[in-house]
Parts: sequence; structure tokens; C-alpha cells
Amino acid sequence: MINLSDLRGSSYIVLGLARSGLATVRALVAAGVDCAAWDDSAETRKAAADAGILLADPERIDWPKITALVISPGIPSHLPKPHAIAAAARAAGRPIICDIDLLAKAEPKARFVAITGTNGKSTTTALIGHILHSAGWPVQVGGNIGRGALDLDPLGLGGVYVLEMSSYQLELVQDFHANVAVWLNITPDHLDRHGDMAGYVAAKQHIFDRQVTRDCAIIGIDDKYSVDVYRMLAKRRLAEDIAVVPLALKRVIAGGVNFEAGRLVDGEGYTVAFADVPTLPGDHNAQDAAAAWAAVRWLGVARERAVAGLRSYPGLPHRQEQVAAVDEVVFVNDSKATNADAAARALSSYNDIYWVLGGQAKEGGIAPLTPYFKRVRHAFLIGEAADLFAGQLEGKVAYTRCGDLKSAVAAANDKAQAEAKGPAVVLLSPASASWDQWKSYEHRGDAFREMARALPGAKMLGRPS
Repeated sequence: MINLSDLRGSSYIVLGLARSGLATVRALVAAGVDCAAWDDSAETRKAAADAGILLADPERIDWPKITALVISPGIPSHLPKPHAIAAAARAAGRPIICDIDLLAKAEPKARFVAITGTNGKSTTTALIGHILHSAGWPVQVGGNIGRGALDLDPLGLGGVYVLEMSSYQLELVQDFHANVAVWLNITPDHLDRHGDMAGYVAAKQHIFDRQVTRDCAIIGIDDKYSVDVYRMLAKRRLAEDIAVVPLALKRVIAGGVNFEAGRLVDGEGYTVAFADVPTLPGDHNAQDAAAAWAAVRWLGVARERAVAGLRSYPGLPHRQEQVAAVDEVVFVNDSKATNADAAARALSSYNDIYWVLGGQAKEGGIAPLTPYFKRVRHAFLIGEAADLFAGQLEGKVAYTRCGDLKSAVAAANDKAQAEAKGPAVVLLSPASASWDQWKSYEHRGDAFREMARALPGAKMLGRPS
């Protein structure tokens, strides 16, 4: 747990008692800092009160005495409508921050690597953390992945915090600055929270705020929005002596890193091959690897250590996680693919795909995935999106309406075993949110993993459940 004792004498309201909010309250209380909390769920409030957490009365908060409101990133502070407590804090002139700012205040001697992007954040974050850890560096990984920021361990001088940061977090930070800021890519997402694409891009750009001389900005330049941000950075950083490292697919960029599936070439002309690393398939994972390479090399990790860490990366659950095999059919859990762009990354990585998809559809459904349909042998539809997806697949890909995940897994296995003439993949890449049938994408992915491993003749792949 992060030591927040330097904040004694301050007073905080914590809004939202999920993972990050609970970690914030625990850290503040442990440090003897005055705080009270609120959550809109009566059940969550009761559990918090039973655990000894002081609850705030939203109608009676004495805002002039409050240092700041610490808000969980999932709770809107602006759009589409600000939470009433956030609106009250803003009206009173109180700062609205997230836990990342408190971590930065508590660990001023550590270095921070921050990663954002519409897709690939979690893999890149975990990969950077893995390379640093395998090279013997003191490192903690968290933020929007894994442990909450204030649940991490204190590191001090020489330590590195590697933080996945969503647009929700980035629009809140006021003091945090990243020594290494990584921007992977951007495609439309979360537009309800940011108003439009311009608002989404603007929120993401906060990752570069407050960078100073000898800091580093790493940015993928394979989409039009990122190219515009790169041009802005290149102009600004030239005067400020902040390194800007571009990442590009299959083309050489001066001073940058070019990448393609299983291979990258850095700005010094050094080639890294990792085509036999099963946890990093496809061009999208090559971008993640290129970003991680640029980050750890800028921090000072020796080249041979960086290569070793890259090649030993174990992968993340629910991100193209190979979980089981029945004969030559491999089952891949990509439950984290909750939109079409994320699903495209998986579809582009395999041939002979038996595709399990569906849930709560995002805007546009799977229409953007049409170029990948030729890789799909059959689709198995589940959840609320079944009718929409059936219409978008009609005449292009054969499909079966399965309704639920268990039926889809069984049907996909039966068809793959009957038809496949060699290696094939049963791919759960839903291109949809999970909330129609599951608590979360993790819940959905865990269920898929267990279902695949329970099939007759299944051999377990990857880590145990």
C-alpha cells in the first residue's frame, strides 16, 4: 500500500467504492488522513460501513473544508451528465482528481511510465512491467489494469511505476506527469463520455501534460488522429528537448521503431525477432512490443535483457489467451475484445476461425470487420447482438444462433472437429460488451476457459484458472 502520510491535515471525499476507490480509502485511512466516501449502491455502502469506512452524506458535505474529490474513473464528472457530487465539488471550486495524482504526490522520487490508446494498453503495460521485472528492476504495474494505484507497493528512488491509463483517468489528472508517455493508437470509443471524437482525443492527450526535458513520448502513427498528435508533439518537443519516438507498421520512420508480426527494427537498426512467441501474435501485438521496446530502452534496460524479457512474456488473461486444445483445434479466449476494432486484432492473427461472438453490441456492430470475414469458417452468435450480427454476416459468413456461450463452445468444437483439415481456432472475440449475460468481460472469459477445458479430449494450455 502507498504511504499517504504526507497528506495529513488534508481532507478528501472519495466517490465510488469499486477497486480504485476502496484502495484510495484504505490508503488514506491507514495514513491518518481525513476522508469520507460515497457510492450510489446501497449494498456497497452497507459493506463499506460494515468495514468501518466513514460514509459521506452528499447533502451535507462542507466543501470549503475539503481538499479534493477523488472520483473513480467510471463515474462521469462532465459528460454525459456529471454525478451530483462531482457537480457540487466543481461548483465549490474543489479539485476533482483520481488516485493517480495521489500516487504521484506520494512517490516523487520514482519514475512513471504511462500507457494509453484505444486498444493494446493492457498488453503493453504488462509487457513493459514484465521486461523491467525480468531485468531485475524494482517495478510495480497497475492503474487501469490489475491493482489500484494506491494498492501498489512503495518504491522510492530507482523504482518505476508502469500504469495503464484510460481516457477517464487522463481527463482527471492534474499533477501527475509521465517520464515515459506511450500512446498506441486511437479509434472511436467512449464518445458518450467525451462528447465526440475531438473530446476523446483531447482527453487522451493529457498523457503528455507536464512532461519536461529528458522525458520521452512514444506514439503509434498508423491512424489519422495519432498522426495529428504526433505532428503537434514533434513541433512542441523540438523546443523543449523531450524525446518523441514514433512507431509505424511495416515502414521505416526516422528515429522511430518499425514493426510487423513477430519482428521489429529499432531506431539504431537493431532487429528483434519474436515470431515464435505465442503470446504476441499479429501486427497489433507487434505494435505493443515496439512500444514496450522503446520504453524500456529509453529507461536504460540493456538490449539483451529487453530481448529476453520480450521473448519470455507469458501473456494476459482474456487477450488472445490460448486456453485449451482438442486435437489440432486451439481455443483462444479474447473476451477483452469488447468492440470491433479490438476483435479485428484477433481475426487478423489467425486463419480457419470458428468465431464465437455477441453480447451488447457497440455502435456499428461488426460491419468494420468485413475484410476479415474470409478468415472465418463459421460464426456462432450469442447474446443481445445475435440479430444485428446475423444481419451483418448474412451472405458473407455462415452462422449459427446459439444464444448462450456454453452452446456456442460446444457447437464450435463439433463443427471444427468435423470440418477442419488441419490447425484451426475456436476464437471467443465477442466484439461486444458482456453485460447482457455476464458480470464483466473477465467473467465471460473465465467461463469460456473452463468450458473449453471441459470438452472431451481437451488439453489445457496456458496458466491454470
